[in-house]
Amino acid sequence: MSPILVIVFLPLLAAIVAGLGNRALGNTIAKALTTGALFIACVLSWPIFLGFLSGGEAYVVPVLKWVQSGSMSFDWALRVDALTAVMLVVITTVSALVHLYSWGYMDEDPDQPRFFAYLSLFTFAMLMLVTADNLVQMFFGWEGVGLASYLLIGFWFKKPSANAAAIKAFVVNRVGDLGFMLGIFGVFLVFGTVSIPAILEAAPGMAGSTIGFLGYRLDTLTVLCILLFIGAMGKSAQLGLHTWLPDAMEGPTPVSALIHAATMVTAGVFMVCRLSPLFEASPVALGFVTFIGAATCFFAATIGTTQWDIKRVIAYSTCSQLGYMFFAAGVGAYGAAMFHLFTHAFFKALLFLGAGSVIHAMHHEQDMRYYGALRKQIPLTFWAMMAGTLAITGVGLVGIFGFAGFYSKDAIIEVAFASGTELGGFAFTMGIIAALLTSFYSWRLMFLTFWGKPRWAGSEHIRHAVHHGHDEPENHNPASQEDAGDDVAHHVPAPEHEDGTAGYHPHESPLTMLVPLGVLSLGAVLAGFVFHHAFVEAEEGALFWGASIYFDEHLMHAIHEVPTWVKWSPFAVMVLGFVAAWYAYIRNTSLPGQFVEQFGALHQFLLNKWYFDELYHYAFVVPAGWLGRVFWKAGDVGTIDRFGPNGAAWVVSRGSVLAQKVQSGFLYSYALVMLLGLVAAVTWVLAG
Repeated sequence: MSPILVIVFLPLLAAIVAGLGNRALGNTIAKALTTGALFIACVLSWPIFLGFLSGGEAYVVPVLKWVQSGSMSFDWALRVDALTAVMLVVITTVSALVHLYSWGYMDEDPDQPRFFAYLSLFTFAMLMLVTADNLVQMFFGWEGVGLASYLLIGFWFKKPSANAAAIKAFVVNRVGDLGFMLGIFGVFLVFGTVSIPAILEAAPGMAGSTIGFLGYRLDTLTVLCILLFIGAMGKSAQLGLHTWLPDAMEGPTPVSALIHAATMVTAGVFMVCRLSPLFEASPVALGFVTFIGAATCFFAATIGTTQWDIKRVIAYSTCSQLGYMFFAAGVGAYGAAMFHLFTHAFFKALLFLGAGSVIHAMHHEQDMRYYGALRKQIPLTFWAMMAGTLAITGVGLVGIFGFAGFYSKDAIIEVAFASGTELGGFAFTMGIIAALLTSFYSWRLMFLTFWGKPRWAGSEHIRHAVHHGHDEPENHNPASQEDAGDDVAHHVPAPEHEDGTAGYHPHESPLTMLVPLGVLSLGAVLAGFVFHHAFVEAEEGALFWGASIYFDEHLMHAIHEVPTWVKWSPFAVMVLGFVAAWYAYIRNTSLPGQFVEQFGALHQFLLNKWYFDELYHYAFVVPAGWLGRVFWKAGDVGTIDRFGPNGAAWVVSRGSVLAQKVQSGFLYSYALVMLLGLVAAVTWVLAG
């Protein structure tokens, strides 16, 4: 049996067994089956990836005959090339470590078999997506990760906020998926096939053609690529369709790591890179991708500077980093986009799981204003988070050594400048500003969590937070969201434990949580340094990627020719962001509060996420609610019920009243009626 078949279908088999067996299997067996399946898939994935590093050849493994309908014919087949190989190691490695981490994090949850079954189902869907040989198969995986994300975000279904977040993620993604479906329909209409290799081969020949769309004649490939990219905007939470991403933090922390690092949000980037020859034939579509990516990169980073929930800070960071990947693809540097996807998977999974370890240590408290001075209490978690922070902020020295983000994010910023286009210049500017903000909010998170005074000790007690989905206590009153000062939280009264005890001592996480942190830390430290030549450098990159993506060797060469100030710009803003965060949250902790007083409107604007949720509420939710009430009151109740069941019931009721009047109960009355009826019938016959 081909290894790729085991890699793809073993997680599905484990999900089915654990899901159907559920409590009959017991927690340990269900966890062992699903975790073991993922580690086997991971072990089989790395040799495939390393084989392509040494010049392996792409191949296709048929599974079964799938669809034969008129002119549409395609099989279920698994495509394995360099692009697939990268995604295989990202998905299986992160997912295997998340499974192992969940042994400790979800240890007290009563529904562990269901949780692990969902995790494995999620992984299978993503593996289906990245091994797709045709667009319908890709769409199958695309919708599969959407379903699994709904199940996992709303895993604690007794918690209203989790249910609302799951529905929001599902609905927002359906908007993007409508564009993706229209794009697939259009591709089949134009090319007569859904086979990805056939589409990419024919794409250059369609350049310059037009198609009728919404009553206009528009460039064919521009329409198709923009529709496909709208799907990517939903899955990868780009500006406009991003609102589901921070709310997805309502799910358990391992889910956040899996969604944000290895599966759902990377699907859009993968799709654009997989179809890169198609996008390359439409400069307008590429410009659109560049603009949306650059705008998202900046937009999400600004919001991350004001959030207090440790997971939401990292969530907006994910949104921003995805923007980097998209504008890299938009300027034609698909290899750089995939390189950042690869490194980002390691350090973002590390940051999420590290945050989960902090939350676990703090009795599931997520508000950073109740942290402080934790580096001595949970030192292993601290060093893991430090490695992730150094990676995401891009710490390193040119020509010497750097953490993962130093190589991948800096390459994207440089290639945007090297592209020489106006949109490339815009992306470069947004990327530099976002790098500054990334450094600031990342170190702000570290300083609030691990330095300063312990805001959990010596007080009456830390807030007894929600544990595994139970409702928050109503008496929680944290520091005002309007006050960004680190020192203000010291004066906030915190509720006692439910048992009335005072004082709290954070504890380090169990080994099942710390081992994944250690492995991911190695990735955050070494992934960029080890693999940057293979992914980005012109000669090595062209050899590695082969025909799996469009690789512009001239653009990759141009990176080496950018001015020195461009190369050092990311480093400079990284240092500036670190110094600003240190000064505001360590040296002079009254400064954030002074900033809020001086720029209250700006702070409120960012704290409320640019008011996108409010805008959508009044633009879509309120009109939809009004329309629903109209159909309900005037249509359903006023028309259908009135003349339907209610009308029929009224006729029956009135008829019963009339019938009662002729029901005397006397025999001679009934005989008289019968006689009169007989006379009437005879008269009618004789008259006829």
